[in-house]
Amino acid sequence: MTIEDTLQRLETGNARFVEDKLDGQLQDSSRRSSLTGGQEPYAIVLSCADSRVVPELAFDTGLGELFVVRVAGNVANNSSIASMEYAVAHCGSKVIVVMGHQSCGAVTAAKAGGDNGHNLNHLLSHITPALAAADSDASINDIVKINAKLTAQELLNRSSIIGDAVKAGTVKVVPAYYNLDSGKVDFLA
Repeated sequence: MTIEDTLQRLETGNARFVEDKLDGQLQDSSRRSSLTGGQEPYAIVLSCADSRVVPELAFDTGLGELFVVRVAGNVANNSSIASMEYAVAHCGSKVIVVMGHQSCGAVTAAKAGGDNGHNLNHLLSHITPALAAADSDASINDIVKINAKLTAQELLNRSSIIGDAVKAGTVKVVPAYYNLDSGKVDFLA
């Protein structure tokens, strides 16, 4: 499957999700059995850990199709980057979707500032560049989109595995925005 085929498959699956016409394929015991020897997910999704955002459902995929990495604010930290590097280097994934979402609590907390404790402060520090790049009157949802774009770029800057694969034309990194109200995923330019 080419990069364009992969993106089309994601878009088609999302259209089924939005229209409440999930096909439910590749989710049975036969599929589970076929995956015991390994995995070849065609796409990686770096998504927020928010319980309302479920990439496998949003793209109407089955077992073994997506390699999903979830962390609040869909940030590129060392562990999330390493996980994606694994999928690029060892699983043959061709597309990385960095997917922010409407009304993101992590972005809201980053914008609000304050002391959220050591660990959460560290996580939110990854969102600071998006806050700095946004206009002072930018909405949370505008900042979420900026964060997805900056995180997509950060994957190229911080990972030679991902960056080299993109330069070679074997992987594409695409920022995206998930609309909680409609279920629609907008791929961002």
